Amino acid sequence: MNDGTLMIIFSLVFVVSVLISSISQVMLKTSANKSYSDRIKEYLNPTVIIAYGLFFLSTLITVFAYKVVPLSLGPVLESTGYIFVAVLGVVLLKEKMSRRKLFGMILILAGIALFSLGGMIF
Repeated sequence: MNDGTLMIIFSLVFVVSVLISSISQVMLKTSANKSYSDRIKEYLNPTVIIAYGLFFLSTLITVFAYKVVPLSLGPVLESTGYIFVAVLGVVLLKEKMSRRKLFGMILILAGIALFSLGGMIF
């Protein structure tokens, strides 16, 4: 397997890690929107425990991906989390997609494209 293919595979692994983290964030927001009878149940319920477990898994996957993904590419791939959270919010939490959010996501995608093209141009 050549270096380019390995970079693509590990970059995809990194993005999967970001997706897992985004799912975890949505789970925590879902849990926060519920009311509980006491503080303990607010923090120690299955949704919160699974969400933090997913955060931990996401961290492990990210560390694994950094074996090949350069540090300069990490924050660029991490920015896809904003898109994942916005889309999951619309789909799962029935949030509205405002023009500002849509414009922000377009800017994020443009930044990722510019960073990607920058490696080829410069």
